[in-house]
Amino acid sequence: MKFGQAVKMAIKSIMSKKGRSFLTMLGIIIGIASVMTIVATVDGYNRKMMEAFEAQGTNKITVSVYLYNGENAFEKIYNYCQGLGDIIVGVTPSAEISNTVSYGAKSSDRMDWDKRPRVLLGSDQYSLCSSFTVERGRDISKIDVEDYHQVCVLGARAASTLFDYADPLYQKIMIGGVPFTVVGVYAEKDKDSTYSMDSVIVIPYTANRFLPNAYDNMSECVVKVKDSQSVSKAIQILEAYVDSLTMGNSIGWGYAYSESQWQQESNSTLTMISVVLGGIAGISLLVGGIGIMNIMLVTVTERTREIGIRRAIGAERSSIVAQFLVEAAMICGIGGIIGIAIGYLGTNVAGKLLFDGMSLLPSPTITLGAFAFSVSLGIIFGMYPAIKASGLQPVVALRAE
Repeated sequence: MKFGQAVKMAIKSIMSKKGRSFLTMLGIIIGIASVMTIVATVDGYNRKMMEAFEAQGTNKITVSVYLYNGENAFEKIYNYCQGLGDIIVGVTPSAEISNTVSYGAKSSDRMDWDKRPRVLLGSDQYSLCSSFTVERGRDISKIDVEDYHQVCVLGARAASTLFDYADPLYQKIMIGGVPFTVVGVYAEKDKDSTYSMDSVIVIPYTANRFLPNAYDNMSECVVKVKDSQSVSKAIQILEAYVDSLTMGNSIGWGYAYSESQWQQESNSTLTMISVVLGGIAGISLLVGGIGIMNIMLVTVTERTREIGIRRAIGAERSSIVAQFLVEAAMICGIGGIIGIAIGYLGTNVAGKLLFDGMSLLPSPTITLGAFAFSVSLGIIFGMYPAIKASGLQPVVALRAE
């Protein structure tokens, strides 16, 4: 039997029993759609997370030191890192203060939480550590830090929130009732996020002393390393220094970790979750495959006499096997195509709902793999019924009613 004839016979058999064929495909449709949606959604989450890591800046190490006597350890870490210029390029505190920000009639107390500017303490190396670039004016300088200058640099969203389209440079804003002069505006870099990094107001960490809600102990800071190859070495050096500051945790505690460590752990967690969810969705594919086998066995029973006639006139066993395998593969292939279409719709909806309107579609590799897998499933689970059909003796088959 030629392949074209086998395809025509398979189509005729499927179309003659549309309802039964569709119900047989249902397990394949649900399985393929579920797997594609899960894989694409996990991939979208990973992309969103990567964007967040990139926006915050790469090659960063967070160092936290808390001394039991209340002494501020940031100055010691800052000075120590200045002597490691071969691998460390910047250090800044990691501290946010809760003070009301106002300009004219606008006040952060009367703003929605997602528009409210956040006041951060920074060193002269804040923009370097956080991957900001100054678009207008200037950045915080070392003199600002050393002389306790009441100046600030605004993120792009904070500037537009407070000043709309007016020029904020050299205007005074009130932070906790204390005036600060705007000396610069950072370029926008996180416009699509609801809780945007552009909603920041950075002041010299030494000016913190003028505020009513002063941040007493800057125990945590961010260290920017020159490249990814130097991160491990820098962590080892900083861990040793933290240990010396805390005297082996006897007068305090501390640690140093990198964003890449969190990223790797998160990727591992996501991989585990996708495997578990994919396995659950794969159960429906297994059930669908068993359904294919079951319906093909029914088909063999229904067409026993037809098989006997073909065998009696000289049809080879291979042609009988090919006929039933083609039919099983077509049922699964059609189910796979429908499942892929539903998977595309599901991933697109998931992207819009879960990831702020992200266009989330399965990759061509996943699509082709899903289709190939569905066809393979038909061949695998159709093999037993096909072999059983080809093994029928012509005389026995012709006697069947």
